[in-house]
Amino acid sequence: MFERESELRALDDALTDLAAGTGNLLAFAGEAGLGKTSLLAEVRRRAAARGCTVLSARGGEQEQELPFHTVRQLVQPVLAAVGEDEHRRLLGGWYDIVAPAVGLVAPGGGGAPDPQGVRDGLDWVVTRFAVRHRPVVMVLDDAHWIDAESLAWLTSFAPRAEELPMLIVVAYRPDERPYRAAPFQALAGRHGSRPFDLMALTPQAVARLVRGALGEGADDVFCRECWAVTGGNPFEVMELTAKVADRRLKPQCENVAELRELATTVRGSGLVERLERLGTSAVRLAWAAAVLGTEISPSLAAGVAGLGPEEAAEARARLTAARVLTGGEEGRPLRFFHPLVATAVYQSIPAALRVALHGQAAAVVADAGHGSTAAARHLLEVHPEGDPAVVAALRGAAAEYLRAGAPEAAQRCLERALREPPGPDERAAVLYELGRAALPTQPAATVNHLRAALEEPGLGPELREAVTCRLAQALGHSGRMDEAAEAVAREARRAATARTRLRMLAEQFMWNAFRADEPDSPARSRRLARIADHLTGRGMAERYLFGLRAWDAVVRGEPAATALHFAEEALGPGLSWTDEDWGFEVPVMAALTFMYCDRPGRAEELFAEGIAECERKGWRGSHLAFGFTLLGYIRYRRGRLAEAEGLVREGLRIADRVGHGAPAQLAAIGTLVETLIARGRAEEARDVAARYDYGSAVPRAVVYPDAQAVHGELLLAGGRGRDAEHELTRVGARLDPRGMRNPSWCPWQQHLALAIRGTEPRRAASHAAESVERARQFGTASAIGQALRCAAEVAGGPEEVALLREAVDHLERSPASYELARALVGHGAALCRAGLPHEAADQLYRGLETAVHCGADALAARARAELTAAGLRPLELRYGESETLTARERTAAECAVRGLADAAIAREMGVREQAVTRLLSAVYRKLGTDRAGLAGVLGRS
Repeated sequence: MFERESELRALDDALTDLAAGTGNLLAFAGEAGLGKTSLLAEVRRRAAARGCTVLSARGGEQEQELPFHTVRQLVQPVLAAVGEDEHRRLLGGWYDIVAPAVGLVAPGGGGAPDPQGVRDGLDWVVTRFAVRHRPVVMVLDDAHWIDAESLAWLTSFAPRAEELPMLIVVAYRPDERPYRAAPFQALAGRHGSRPFDLMALTPQAVARLVRGALGEGADDVFCRECWAVTGGNPFEVMELTAKVADRRLKPQCENVAELRELATTVRGSGLVERLERLGTSAVRLAWAAAVLGTEISPSLAAGVAGLGPEEAAEARARLTAARVLTGGEEGRPLRFFHPLVATAVYQSIPAALRVALHGQAAAVVADAGHGSTAAARHLLEVHPEGDPAVVAALRGAAAEYLRAGAPEAAQRCLERALREPPGPDERAAVLYELGRAALPTQPAATVNHLRAALEEPGLGPELREAVTCRLAQALGHSGRMDEAAEAVAREARRAATARTRLRMLAEQFMWNAFRADEPDSPARSRRLARIADHLTGRGMAERYLFGLRAWDAVVRGEPAATALHFAEEALGPGLSWTDEDWGFEVPVMAALTFMYCDRPGRAEELFAEGIAECERKGWRGSHLAFGFTLLGYIRYRRGRLAEAEGLVREGLRIADRVGHGAPAQLAAIGTLVETLIARGRAEEARDVAARYDYGSAVPRAVVYPDAQAVHGELLLAGGRGRDAEHELTRVGARLDPRGMRNPSWCPWQQHLALAIRGTEPRRAASHAAESVERARQFGTASAIGQALRCAAEVAGGPEEVALLREAVDHLERSPASYELARALVGHGAALCRAGLPHEAADQLYRGLETAVHCGADALAARARAELTAAGLRPLELRYGESETLTARERTAAECAVRGLADAAIAREMGVREQAVTRLLSAVYRKLGTDRAGLAGVLGRS
């Protein structure tokens, strides 16, 4: 190694840090031929000498469009030495998600993981490998040619190297960065650091190279000319000295003219002319190798070149002697001597012949059993000829790419299949598959492809239904709910069967329910109610309609029993979150119905199942973000605020990867803001809202919790009552005409009443009273108790004590711990003001215990302050953290399930009725249910 001292010092320092457990990333940048590959060979040598596990990969110019090509090079040598059982042990629960991407198994049936799911799986696998085989050095040569899928993983994983016993070393050409320049830059330099720029050799270093190759007799003039004609490029210097030795040219000044002539053969046209002098067979083999790319099988190269075994062996020997190819003996793969040689050879192939060679390569690799994806790489380069076999191969490759988590590669295959083109009876199916492939990255293109599919004359009824539903999904997920609803409505009008018509109706109801600008929501609700009342639940469409009916009942504030009935009917044997044909929206609605109806324990079970299903399938985008966020929302409603915050932050982290302003992100921000307010951290909540510009605009889709209402609550928590009034009044003007009047779903009236109680007490009292009335209509204990607590705060005076006592009575019969704590503390404070300190003490103490258990720090501080102001010392808290029922609580619960009233339970247990009330209150909070749901929960437990 000449003049690479600073790079090698950095390497040694990084290896020393690695031995101490600190990872790093080193990047070396340099033009072609400056010695990056030689430097990385020295990296591997020094790493192995220090006992490191070395993983190596190299980007390929012809493999840039081959998904996970670089990742496979890294992991396949490790995995090739063991069998499937060990593969499953190494990959753990990620096997089904990651194995197709790394080439362990051919992608099978089932849903396709999203790209983020595959990247998360690779993170887990490589992290586990790094820990088990520490220290690890990952070496990536020609990183400018890394495929998009590998690059996306590497850029997200590389920052973690510092946290692992892993050193990542990359080398690339700075003038040939890929079109994905931004992620590549993130890989090459992080935290503002710069890569090491390799410089051309000085005349002195070139002289040492020349004399080392040609002998000490090389004179200064000859050596200086070698530097001048090569520009100090180490590769060109070594190639030139090899040519000088082959020519038996003396390295003396009198041979400088001939030296200049030899220099022209090192690169470009000179290299091509040198190749042509090796004979036709050698040229054909070199061309075939250039078409096949890196890690070339000698037999495949011979097949593409059309050479027999002996002729191919002779051609390979000539190419090896000429420093064009290396390897090929004893089953080893062929490689070009240098990437510059490979590029020059590939570019020298006449255009028409290059296309033909790719076609021949596609046939050869397919016949050799390498699969449709290996053939597809070459089929992308051939001219369209209307060949059905090409269309079939490209569709097969696209299906495999989707299953491996590479939708962009699938999209390229299907776009090429359309240009073939497919036959009239196949075109609609190809457009549909293309629409599915484009959905994760290009929803607008998906809409165009699917609309084109609907125009195809050969579209059958089943495929037409699938295309229409996927089109509505693409429109809906792009925020175009009105167009989604119209697309399925149009199809419903032309449907030939009752089953299809019902399916389209279900989709239409769903997308209209999500529209923020739906013109006549009450009419939709009435029609949905009429239809649901006549269904039997025998098919998936009917069960989805039941789920939509349950959700509509919740939002409108119909009796909770109605909503629960339809939710149970919808669930039946279960609803999948990852059914690509039906979507996950209705299963989520059905699960949330239980939460709003005071059955949060049941909702948690359904969300846990849905999250696990998403993780098994590798769905790590919006579905999983919603799952964690809404599970956190359930915990928030139960009063488990610390757990809620953790879950919602995880949901927000995932949603941030999906995209700014997506519904999953809005839901996570709103839930986090509410949770932080409940924990007494309003300033932090304001920071979160400001960071995301939350509340600046009303979303086009219905989001829960309602973004505008949460923003109004945040303004109120910040003491901006007038601004909160304006915002919350707008919420009411938007929701009331649509019939969305359940205060449990959106308590805008309660927050508005609190915002204006000081300036407009009558109007505040009116809103508070109406909220209580609506809560009573819905009928859950938590909704009524929350509304009564708000009404008490607005009323003040003697009425406040009575209203709070009633609020406590209701909330003790609910699973809403935080709301109970608020009511207890409020009631205790009101009793103190009314001159009833002994009664107040009990409520304040219970409120303090409950607030501490909930993680409501500000509320707990208020309870302590109220106790102190009343001259009462807070006793040591007795409330345990266990969520397991005590023996007395279980006895009380079993008596309640038998239908005994509280008084009868008190007599049977030999305690006061008030003790029974408190025992059952703890049961409801721990089990996440109200009294009506106790039997089901105890039965499942």
